[in-house]
Amino acid sequence: MGAPRGIVLFAHGSRDARWREPVEAVARRIRQLEAGALVQCAYLEAATPDLPAALADLAGQGAQEVDVLPVFLGVGKHLREDLPRLLDELQQAHPAVRLRLRPAVGETPEFIDALARLALKN
Repeated sequence: MGAPRGIVLFAHGSRDARWREPVEAVARRIRQLEAGALVQCAYLEAATPDLPAALADLAGQGAQEVDVLPVFLGVGKHLREDLPRLLDELQQAHPAVRLRLRPAVGETPEFIDALARLALKN
């Protein structure tokens, strides 16, 4: 069996601790669906851990591949400019870990379909 894959749920962040609850609920659900999954939540600002800390934790647990899933509804400046720059820096800091940036959740067909079904639900 190969090295475990890590997943970072990357969200904007807020000083309000309740704002993080849905992101952390997704992390818990991933762990339920895949026992032993290496999952971290990370936040761009106003909350911890940040992306460098989350990646360092996953690398310390042996992850050699890490998927970064932006938990954003759309792609704005943070995802177009800030996140790629940060991932480049992190790739240089962790050359043994392969980083993969996934599409923002809000732009995936599965998420769009789920929201549409939720809106139509009686």
